Amino acid sequence: MEILLCLSVALFAGLMLSRLAKLVKLPAVTAYLVAGILIGPYLLGALGLKGFGFTSLEDIDRFSIISDVALGFIAFSIGNEFRLAQLKQIGKKATVIGIVQAVAATVLVDAALIGLHFLIPDKLPLPTAIILGAVASATAPAATLMVVRQYKAKGPVSDILLPIVALDDAVGLVLFAISFGVAKGIMAGAVDIISILVEPILEVVFSLGLGALMGMVFTFFERFFHSRSKRLAMSVTFVLLTVALSHLEFKLFGKIHVAFSSLLVCMMLGTIFCNICDFSEELMDRLDRWTAPLYVLFFVISGAELELSVFSDIFVVLIGVVYILFRSLGKYFGANVSARLTHCDPNICKYLGITLLPQAGVALGMAMKAAALGPVGMIVSNITLFSVLIYEIVGPFLTKIALAKAGEIKEEGKVSARGNIVTEQKRAAEGNPEA
Repeated sequence: MEILLCLSVALFAGLMLSRLAKLVKLPAVTAYLVAGILIGPYLLGALGLKGFGFTSLEDIDRFSIISDVALGFIAFSIGNEFRLAQLKQIGKKATVIGIVQAVAATVLVDAALIGLHFLIPDKLPLPTAIILGAVASATAPAATLMVVRQYKAKGPVSDILLPIVALDDAVGLVLFAISFGVAKGIMAGAVDIISILVEPILEVVFSLGLGALMGMVFTFFERFFHSRSKRLAMSVTFVLLTVALSHLEFKLFGKIHVAFSSLLVCMMLGTIFCNICDFSEELMDRLDRWTAPLYVLFFVISGAELELSVFSDIFVVLIGVVYILFRSLGKYFGANVSARLTHCDPNICKYLGITLLPQAGVALGMAMKAAALGPVGMIVSNITLFSVLIYEIVGPFLTKIALAKAGEIKEEGKVSARGNIVTEQKRAAEGNPEA
């Protein structure tokens, strides 16, 4: 009962706050995150009312399966943007921009934080600065996808944005693994080449391979059904199965640790499915409607997980501000310069970098792995939490502004379902007096 009550409160809070957000023209994603903060352990949850909020971070952990599943569906949806017909037009440009903007963010943040390390070495160890540079490369696919969908954005920026965000995950994983290995080497006094180079490459390759295999199996079984409801059920089945398999880990040759990225695996699942299944577009439209409540819960829970106590440490705030400033510069100018070099549309050059600012799930996952390093890792975790709190509230709003400035959001074209029904009834009455 308590779990169901908590989920219903989370859904209700997110939905009601989204109505308020609409009045002030904020994206629904921002409203969901703020709703999570309001019912989280620092506000409503602090009252200790079981079921009427998240009373602690441990309490929130009980719902981690919802976040895992939601991220699986989000990655699956992004994978559906990699249709061959579209990739032939933007594939090369997306690849160049995706790599350059991620590396630019890492280099700028590394340079700024390593410089800051020499000013306050006790508060910002060198390994921490190096790891944070890699964390800066990650972009949140969930927030970006939700803004594009909410406003039905369509145009050059939207078309190239989602493939770049998806590629960003792969690039970020490699950059993080290399930086993490270097940081561990600095702390231990020795560098492990296997953990720096071999393991991250294998993680990307194995993840894409598992996703491709599951995509082919999924398409094979999907063809046994003709009713829309059963095809939808099969889609949900394979996304859940793929998320489960992506949590497997094993040793190769007894010493190389191999894991999977659930985002990459599910993204590849969607990519293979959309390119070899002739009814994938219709099915994805139905799946998007089914997952709407799941996405609301995911963002509300994400908001509740944000650690507000990081604001109590002035040095965390200082380092966090430097991190946010230089990561933003890296994302914007990295995207701008690479878009110009690949002769992209002027709107892509001007606005794409702004849409790449949101940061959440992948960055938090990197921070959790870094936490294993002890005090050095805890600083990484706190800075990441601080930046995620800022980026997740401000990022979707900036993404909306950028897409609107690019002319890809048509505000006047959005009407409610109730408005559509009334309009259709009026048209029918005018065309048929007996209607």
